[in-house]
Amino acid sequence: MNTAEYIYKTELHMLEAVADLHGVPQGAYNIRKNGEGAGRQSTANIIIEPKKDKPGIDIIVKPGTKNESVHIPVIITQSGVEDLVYNDFFIGDDADVLIVAGCGIHNSGDTKSEHDGIHRFHIGKNARIKYVEKHYGEGEGTGERILNPVTEIFMDENSYCEMESVQIRGVDSTKRDTTAKLEKGARLVILEKLMTHGNQVAHSDMVIELNGDGASSQIISRSVAKDNSEQVFYPRAVGNAPCKAHVQCDSIIMDNAKIRSIPEIAANHWDANIIHEAAIGRINNDQLLKLQTMGKTEQEAEEIIINCFLK
Repeated sequence: MNTAEYIYKTELHMLEAVADLHGVPQGAYNIRKNGEGAGRQSTANIIIEPKKDKPGIDIIVKPGTKNESVHIPVIITQSGVEDLVYNDFFIGDDADVLIVAGCGIHNSGDTKSEHDGIHRFHIGKNARIKYVEKHYGEGEGTGERILNPVTEIFMDENSYCEMESVQIRGVDSTKRDTTAKLEKGARLVILEKLMTHGNQVAHSDMVIELNGDGASSQIISRSVAKDNSEQVFYPRAVGNAPCKAHVQCDSIIMDNAKIRSIPEIAANHWDANIIHEAAIGRINNDQLLKLQTMGKTEQEAEEIIINCFLK
């Protein structure tokens, strides 16, 4: 395989890993590669425009848009790339769309490759979005693979936002910052799935402000820490009106890993109902033994349990 073929196959593999793409996606899309635009397409209802004052794009979803999707994957296949991008999503009233994002870094060199994505979501009245983001790293080089996402969410009345973020392999360092402000009747659901290994470090900060009557939020974090890796999860839910919120953090710790889970809740209104739960523990021995009696090795049993936990 020559160099061009290797690069092409690597790029296809990365797009599949972070966005489940096996070719050019249908509908609206923007593909970013090594800090530059590599392909873009708008539709009649979803307009993607490059920013004029800084790197990034504006994604404009027209009011009432239904059953459409937009893909905005980022891939880095060169060592030494430091990419900063600003993406703003303007979701019109009554729209209902799927947004598939994610970043993959293939680093075969000895210098770090980094992507810092700053995403702002402006979600209109009665609008609904599902946002799926996968982070993935690979490569035989010694250069670090670093991802630092920033997410800001502004939710208008009776809007709904579901966010799923997955980081299972190969990212050496990540610092995730998420903030959200919910107006009357808005609902936000966040699901984080994370696995670290080696000497990887992952830190997630989150502040959810429930400002309108009937606003609600559910935050679920599931993580596994292996080897010498470190994780910190710091979610905060603040009730400023009659509202409901539930924060749940569950972690499996293995080997010499370290985990800190610090859920924080605050109520500034007498009718704010906010709950938090947190648990850190090792894999259940009974589960391991049961799988081993079925012919699985200890390693195979651990993998099955972890996969089910993060599913």
